Amino acid sequence: MQRMSATEFISSGKTVEHYARVLLDYIATRDAQVQAWAYLEPEYVLSQARQLDAIPPQQRGPLHGVPIGVKDIFYSKDMPTQHNSTLYTDDAPVIDASLVMLLRSAGALIFGKTTTTEFASVTTGTKTRNPHNFDRTPGGSSAGSGAAVGDFQVPIALGTQTVGSIIRPASFNGIFGFKPTWGAISREGVKICSLNFDTMGFFTRSVADLELLADAVKFEDDEKAPAPFAVAGAKFAVCKTHVWFEAGQGTVDALNLAVRLLRDQGASVEELELPDEFASVRQSHLTVFERDAGVTFLNEYARAKAQLDPVIVQFIENPSKQSHKDYLKALDNLAQLRPKWDSIASNYDAIVTPSVVDEAPEGLASTGNPALCALWTALHTPVVNIPGFKGANGMPIGLSLVTARYHDRRLLKVAAAVAPVFEGGK
Repeated sequence: MQRMSATEFISSGKTVEHYARVLLDYIATRDAQVQAWAYLEPEYVLSQARQLDAIPPQQRGPLHGVPIGVKDIFYSKDMPTQHNSTLYTDDAPVIDASLVMLLRSAGALIFGKTTTTEFASVTTGTKTRNPHNFDRTPGGSSAGSGAAVGDFQVPIALGTQTVGSIIRPASFNGIFGFKPTWGAISREGVKICSLNFDTMGFFTRSVADLELLADAVKFEDDEKAPAPFAVAGAKFAVCKTHVWFEAGQGTVDALNLAVRLLRDQGASVEELELPDEFASVRQSHLTVFERDAGVTFLNEYARAKAQLDPVIVQFIENPSKQSHKDYLKALDNLAQLRPKWDSIASNYDAIVTPSVVDEAPEGLASTGNPALCALWTALHTPVVNIPGFKGANGMPIGLSLVTARYHDRRLLKVAAAVAPVFEGGK
């Protein structure tokens, strides 16, 4: 039962309290090694589960009883929100973030708070370990969310992405990660890093659970009901991007295998080389991100500079920080590239692209290099990590599907068909 997806639990007929107890018992055997939780109070979880069980069946929401881990930068009533910062130890706002409130109103069981890097803004590692190998990072900044879902501690967890903080942990932990189109989910009640890039998203172990969540948050494409999709006869592209030179052998092998698997299923796959102007995205993204973060964290810097990660201090103090003119130029550059990407993407059912440089690196000091998934954050596109591949050390490697902005539901339909193809190629 502990390994059930959210959709499987909903149809199982099991009580919420029983499912919660199974998960809590399992977490008790794993928490010392994985350490995915910043806050978890079993008695609170069970009391909420009992309240959900008492709701008459005809009044239950579409997510009734589904346990959800919440990244510890989302406000959540009855739980602290600490941002992995000593400045906010035991800080407990008494409201829910918009997304947490929405899921709670749909009947979800808000299970606990998962670990994050400091303010979800640095690659400095957390206490959390990769459940597939405790000597390796689970990625970040959504470290605990990725690890908790990857270790079957909860079926769903919330994450955020400003550079690669959903897709990278999803790949490292061998699970699905979904970063929707920027702005598709309200950021109210979530600690800001970059207003221009922060995107709310999800970790699950099935595409069906992602579609369940998409229903709950009212995602709609221009076409109200995306047409059925099959891999046979579909048109894909492979996009290695302008930072492909950073790819390791595990990702190179995974991408080559993915192309073969799709073609074996009757799909056409062509290589997509982005126009040269897209090579500027990396620097424009960095310029905007650093400038945004310098504004965001000025309050914490003024209060207690000594308690901040040195990277956050540098966002404010860096003498080579870009000028306002450079910042505006970077914003304008990204803005003019996004519709160009949409036009390119419209020629394909989806584009296959790397999620990570390679499998999760050894050690916990760093959450890993986000270079190969950052482009899609900067362009505001929806992206789904599809698990199914492994690196030289047997660690998970995923690949991403991307498409044009606000084609989120269509992308999930494509992901549902592609996932078993990739899974079957192990």
